[in-house]
Amino acid sequence: MIDQSPVAPAIQILKPNTLSEWLSYVSLIHPKSIAMGLERVNLVRQALAMQPKFPLIIVGGTNGKGSTCAMLEAILDSAGYRVGCYTSPHLLRYNERVRLNRVAISDAKLCEGFTAVESARADVPLTYFEFGTLAAMHYLIQSQVDVAILEVGLGGRLDAVNIFDPDCSIITSVDLDHMDYLGDTREKIGFEKAGICRKGKPVIYAAFDAPRSVVDYAQALGAHFLQIGKDFGFNVSGVQWQYWSAQVNRPGLPLPALRGDYQLSNASACIAALEQLKDRVPVEMNAIRAGLVQVELPGRFQVIPGRPLIILDVAHNPHAARALATNLDAMQGYGKTYAVFSMLKDKDIAGLIDALKSRIDFWLIAGIAENRGADVQRLHAELTSAAVAGQIIEFDSVKHAFMHASNTARENDRIIVFGSFLTVADVMRELQRLSAVVT
Repeated sequence: MIDQSPVAPAIQILKPNTLSEWLSYVSLIHPKSIAMGLERVNLVRQALAMQPKFPLIIVGGTNGKGSTCAMLEAILDSAGYRVGCYTSPHLLRYNERVRLNRVAISDAKLCEGFTAVESARADVPLTYFEFGTLAAMHYLIQSQVDVAILEVGLGGRLDAVNIFDPDCSIITSVDLDHMDYLGDTREKIGFEKAGICRKGKPVIYAAFDAPRSVVDYAQALGAHFLQIGKDFGFNVSGVQWQYWSAQVNRPGLPLPALRGDYQLSNASACIAALEQLKDRVPVEMNAIRAGLVQVELPGRFQVIPGRPLIILDVAHNPHAARALATNLDAMQGYGKTYAVFSMLKDKDIAGLIDALKSRIDFWLIAGIAENRGADVQRLHAELTSAAVAGQIIEFDSVKHAFMHASNTARENDRIIVFGSFLTVADVMRELQRLSAVVT
């Protein structure tokens, strides 16, 4: 049964013109922000006669999706392809979600896409993400890209991105997150993630601990399942690394510009995917090297030089927090650690705190001013329950928490900002404001 819940009459008279008006509009036309299922979005895709002819790579997983998309995008751009990319969520501007050759889409092109979707959907209600996914694909098709990379928003099997058939799928990792929608075990979540597999097509698994549900799903479907450590992998030697598979060995590769040891797993998955697509999208090794060096992705263990050092990381679940902890442990010679911290209330706050609590001396906490945001009282209670050793200080906003850290931390201290995309975005805006004042 297709969910066609009634829309408030006031929405019917809206006539969006600007991007901000469109974004307000698409956030209202469905009564839920998340509604799993492909029936509605498929109806509108069919009305748009939307059938991409270019190769598609779909990237899913719990963590590492954005990094993997960014590396693929940089490599394919370096190889000279007209490459499109659709990711989510964004940090500062919605336009970041849709890119052509690593350049964000313009307001005008986004509005064209939203207009096309609105004209085709009739009375079918679409969620914010579904509407945006169709608008993004409209732009990529109109732009006549050579190859496109699509990032799954939530899960995989019932995610709007999955209405399109990938030529290769990548699953970066499976861990506990979005459990209200995907299930409360890794096996259940793995089943949902595996939904982006296709019969006869390669699926790349980028972590060493594949749930049985992922392997079984791929094998039952007849997908060509390749897992890191078994079918491909990497070896590190100093400041270089080697990619290996049954077919090739690629020595002398530069470490990815994105920080963190786990990025080598993501980079290996990218090369494995390109290896599987070499007949349609051949890529030379010089393009792989250039892409790895040039890749950029704000908010993923992003280190802002200066004193004190500032680290921005969108880690918002225990799996990502453990990776952040590992990266922090690898840094030597720092004094106190100040954490600017806020989260969404439907996330595993306790699990994230547990992964990082031994590394933090001062917890500077603030609520997130939206419906899904955890308030400062909830954060304080979770920190107290976890018996953190660090001092807890409350603030009325993430901005003020960061200002306190900046004014209090000494030169050899470090400030880490984490907990959600919204937390990092607030600090990024403040950093931009301070940079503008200086210049």
